Amino acid sequence: MGAIFIPTTGPDSWREFLADPKHWRSEYSAKTLAHCWEEAEAFPPEILTLFQEAEDRDCRTIKYLLAFPEWRVSLPGGSRPSQNDLFVLARTEDSLVTMMIEGKVSEPFGETLEKWLSEASPGKNQRLDFLQMQLGLPHIPRTIRYQLLHRTASALIEAKRFGAKKAIMIVHSFSKDDLWFEDYRGFLHLFGLDAEPGQLVFVGEKQEVRLYCGWVRGNQIYLTR
Repeated sequence: MGAIFIPTTGPDSWREFLADPKHWRSEYSAKTLAHCWEEAEAFPPEILTLFQEAEDRDCRTIKYLLAFPEWRVSLPGGSRPSQNDLFVLARTEDSLVTMMIEGKVSEPFGETLEKWLSEASPGKNQRLDFLQMQLGLPHIPRTIRYQLLHRTASALIEAKRFGAKKAIMIVHSFSKDDLWFEDYRGFLHLFGLDAEPGQLVFVGEKQEVRLYCGWVRGNQIYLTR
């Protein structure tokens, strides 16, 4: 990915950035997320509510600045950068904020670490060590899904690159049954935390960056767009 960006002209503009264009279908996360965020032209209402109800008063002042679909973040040991559904640059009264938004409908958070490491290469082991260091996790159970580690670490990596004091990973789920929420909750258990949908959780300070995670329920009308 280069460092020059062209504004979107609507939801369909997002399609060209997908790693696999066949994922561009109604009732799938890529298309659903694009329609939701393009219509909002900033934070969708459920994201605003997440911040307005945050325990951290500074998070209640978060203002939207820019968003970039299919944002790529390079990790050690990888042959190509991994893509995040949406990167949002925002700010509070005190600092910049970096956010990774992970869209979900019925799709899981990728493979569990056990499966991801089943044919572990030196590169994969190097990547996992790097993610553990970023998140401050000396041990990660093999039941945790790799995607949650990558998306959360991506928010931290970009916070340090942009000089932001806060990093946030948000799961924007359009599943009426909150599919895969227990995987998200299990991820937060690694930090000794629990969560409910609609709650912004302070995970801790990681390398001088305050890290948060949240799960929000998206509007079902976007599933059929």
